[in-house]
This record gives sequence, C-alpha cells and structure tokens, in this order.
Amino acid sequence: MSNTAYPTQLALCIAGEWRGAEGRDVAAVVNPATGRPIGQLPMATERDIDDALRAAHEAFPAWSQTSAWQRETVLRRAAALIEERRATLAEILTLENGKPLADSNGELDRVVEAILYCAEEGKRAYGRILPPRSRLLSQSTLKRPVGPVAAFVPWNFPAFLAARKIAAALAAGCTVVLKPAEETPAICIELVRAFIDAGVPGGALNLLFGVPAQISEKLIASPVIRKISFTGSVPVGRLLATMASQQLKPATMELGGHAPVVVFDDVDVDRVAQACVAFKFRNAGQVCLSPSRFYVHARVAPAFTERFVALAKALRVGDGMTPGTQMGPLNNERRLRAAESLVEDARERGARIAAGGERIGHQGWFFPPTVLTDVAESSRILSEEPFCPVAPIMSFESFDEVIARANGVDVGLAAYAFTNQLERAAEFAERIEAGWIGINNFTPSLADAPIGGAKDSGLGYEGGPEGLDAYFHTRFVSQSSVVV
Repeated sequence: MSNTAYPTQLALCIAGEWRGAEGRDVAAVVNPATGRPIGQLPMATERDIDDALRAAHEAFPAWSQTSAWQRETVLRRAAALIEERRATLAEILTLENGKPLADSNGELDRVVEAILYCAEEGKRAYGRILPPRSRLLSQSTLKRPVGPVAAFVPWNFPAFLAARKIAAALAAGCTVVLKPAEETPAICIELVRAFIDAGVPGGALNLLFGVPAQISEKLIASPVIRKISFTGSVPVGRLLATMASQQLKPATMELGGHAPVVVFDDVDVDRVAQACVAFKFRNAGQVCLSPSRFYVHARVAPAFTERFVALAKALRVGDGMTPGTQMGPLNNERRLRAAESLVEDARERGARIAAGGERIGHQGWFFPPTVLTDVAESSRILSEEPFCPVAPIMSFESFDEVIARANGVDVGLAAYAFTNQLERAAEFAERIEAGWIGINNFTPSLADAPIGGAKDSGLGYEGGPEGLDAYFHTRFVSQSSVVV
C-alpha cells in the first residue's frame, strides 16, 4: 500500500517555526496495518520545551486581547482550510491510526464541527450583572482567558480530540502547547498547520512530540502554564492531575470508561444487535465511549447473542485504505497484546469464545471482532477497560440486579440502555453512574454537548459551553461611581 499522502518530513512547531529531525532523537511512526515504519518523528529537546513555553507566554497578551469576533474569523478560516485539505488529511489519519478511510472522514466532520462551534461560542462567554447593593454601585462578573494551556491528546481520535482542545482554548483567548501521541503525529501537525495558515499567531499554538514524562512534567511544573487538559487513561490522568494539584492548577481530565449496555426484554432484538455491533467495533473498540459490557435480559439473551455473533463475524476487517473495510487494525502492538491477554484470561475462567479470539495474520495489528459468552464475574475484562474489539455478553434477570452490576466498576464515563418503557428508561438515567448516557441510541461525543465522567472517569468537562468555560477565569468587579 502506497504512503504517498504521508508527509515526508515530520516536525515540531514552536513560535511558528517548524523544527525537523536535525540535532534531535527520532522515533519511528508505524502504519498499524503493516507494522512497518512510514515516518521518522523528531523528539523535543529540553530547549524545545523551554522555547515552546516562552512562545506561549509571550503570545498570550496579544492573543488574549484580540476580540472574540476576530478570533472567530481566524477559527472559521482554519475550519475552511481543513475542509479544503480533507482528502489528504483523511488518508494521513488512516495511515497512522488504522481506522477505515470512511471513519477518518467522519472524524474530520467532527473536527470541523468542533472548530466552528467554539468559534461561535467564544462570542457568548458572558458574565453577569448582579443586583446593586446601593445607589451608584455596579457589580458584575467577567470571564477572561485563564492563560497558556498544556493540552495532551491520545492516538485513538487524534484529530478530533486535538481540534476540540485547540479550538476551545484559542476561542477563549488562551495560548496552547499541544502534546499529541507519538503514534499519530502527522494529523496533528497538519491541524496545527491549518490553524497557523489561518492566522493564529505562531506563538499562540505550539506543538511538541517527545518523551511523554519529560514533556508533561516540565509543562505542568512551569509557572507559564495555567491550565491542564488531558484525554487518556485513568492511571496517566491520575498522575497528571496529582502533578497539577501540587501546582494548584486547574485540570480537565477526560479519562477511560467501561460502558455497560443494558438490553431489556421489550425491544426489537435484531435492530438493537445491529446498533450494538456497529458502535462496539467502531475504531476497533478503541473508543472511551465504546460499549464494553453487554447485559441482556435472560428472555432475549439467546436471540440477541446469536444475532450479535453473526453480525460481528460478517464485519470486513482489513487495511483502512482498502475500499469496503469496516474495521481496521488496532493502533499498536500494545493493544493487540492486551486483547489477547483479556481473551485468554476470560477463557481460562470458563468463558466461551463465540466469535474471533485470535490475531489475524502476522502483518499489522489485526484482531477480529470477538464475542465472549459465559463470562465469569472475576474475569479481568469486566473490570478493566478493554479498548479493543472484544465484547462480553452476560444475561440478567432483574432491574436492580443489572444496575448494581453495571455500576460495579470504578469508572463511569458512558452507559447505554435499550427499552421501550419510558419509566424504565427514566429510572436507568437516574440510577446509572455515568456522565454520558444513551437511551435507545449510541452517540459519539459532540461539539455542543458536555462530556464528563463520574468516579474515576475524569474531572471537569470537554465540549459544549461547559467545556469552553474551563478555559476562563471568572473575575468579580465591584465599581462605585463615587470614591468612598
């Protein structure tokens, strides 16, 4: 498969300057469909990190004082450039992430939507006028940008997650130091390029790759950085949140999940199974909102499982650049080994492998849509976020029982239920411990809706006005027209 769309040179971006591999260590970027290198990524030096911090600090006064209307114009131009470059960007995303080309285009749809939403919402960062306590006294609140932001982005949706953080921070008037995943650098490079080509001052948006611990520790400890935004795993999020708290810095943490799906006995089993298979195996299950534990009422469990298994087996797995591919490879060898380990653990504890279960071939990181039944409660897959295309299906008898089982993990990002009873749906939404709840549907994260997990799934919100608000500091102003 040709990699003609992939950039021949990868680079850091600091104060508008692109810095290549010269004088820096490099890391290989691998196409997950082949397991072969497709690029060499320069790793930031200590000087690069210092320069990025200085650039964000020096650019902040001018960018923060730029009007929201001017910032909107720049962001809209960035969205237009991304749309113009869509064909190349989609191929780049597929080559380094692995997802099918159609899914890459879907992710770019959400990139453009997020940028346009933040561009418009930035003009609505209203304060409040308080009722006066006395004559000739005005009291109000004002929202002002919090300061330079350190933003950390994973590899599973590198374009959308980066765009959402960049657009919200820039719309609020903040400057940004972006640290994406080293597995998927080129798509973030091209996003940053679009923002800078659109008119974002170079120092207002900086891009670093390198040793994650080195960069995160230095950015979070720096007095320049006033806000942390991270999307990723619970263990890393816990570590970064601890580091931020030691500096008394606000942190938004969108962390992992282990979403239950509860299928009641009053639904169209075929339609629900189709919806579940489509959403479960999206991006090879490497989605924080992915349904990962299926609880099906005992009366419909046999029929649901049979249909689910048949649909899972029918999915076309292959290189994301090949037309007709419905599920690509896992992004990296770590996820492949994790999938194999979870399946083997469940099998050793008595689970039956109804579909898939073994690596496909020896080239690339392919693992098939896998279905497990008769899964023991002690199986690791019921307590650890799978982040792979493995679906355990269990039966239940009563509402109280299934709610207890669904809530029986330390995370609570997303949860889903399928039922035609309104009272049952309302009760599920009230009692389930999750921040993103779908009733009779699955919904990916949206530009205008807040996503924030319960329990260990995170702190604060991404998306919607709540997500934009995280980049502001609220000031109270009490002003008298008469000097006391």
